[in-house]
Amino acid sequence: MSSEHYFSETPGSTFKPKNIQVEINGSLVSVTTSGGIFSPDHIDQGTGILLNHLDEAPPSGNILDIGCGWGPVALALASHSPKATIWAIDVNERSLELTAANAAKLGLTNIKTCKPEDVPDDLVFSGIWSNPPIRVGKEVLHEILLKWLPKLADGAEGYLVVQKNLGADSLHRWLEDSLPQDFSTIRVETAKSFRILRVKNRG
Repeated sequence: MSSEHYFSETPGSTFKPKNIQVEINGSLVSVTTSGGIFSPDHIDQGTGILLNHLDEAPPSGNILDIGCGWGPVALALASHSPKATIWAIDVNERSLELTAANAAKLGLTNIKTCKPEDVPDDLVFSGIWSNPPIRVGKEVLHEILLKWLPKLADGAEGYLVVQKNLGADSLHRWLEDSLPQDFSTIRVETAKSFRILRVKNRG
């Protein structure tokens, strides 16, 4: 993507929407994507592995998708847990527009798309699901995770998918050391080159 990144706030490339066929919560659907966002041509491998754990998603409450892209995680969560409110956040304006459009296209009314700063400060989450933006750099990534993971409600869990060669194991250790004392982080799956990390608020 040359000098442009999927975590750019306003992508510089021309908006050229296209439709792709993907599986969302067991159903084949058509969604709209575009360049200038993360994985515009398909559900990337890591996200697909993360969504294999969809049955672990809570049935209700507020669920957070950090870095929603065109919406695969948010759409799957909204379909799986229709009584929950899915907060799909991203710094990329195009991602937010596409996630909202795809939610409307699929008739999913329980998704709220917004920038991170627009999430109410007092909101707590019954679940957090994310293929986090590793390529923003370690410092920024740590800042993002320390902002959101402590907002898990007592007993709630967060699921992160991270590629092993992009630092999954070191991130696991950092989470154990850096999150509040009542939080635990375990690896629940290794699939291909990815780790699924589960963060739990045991409070």
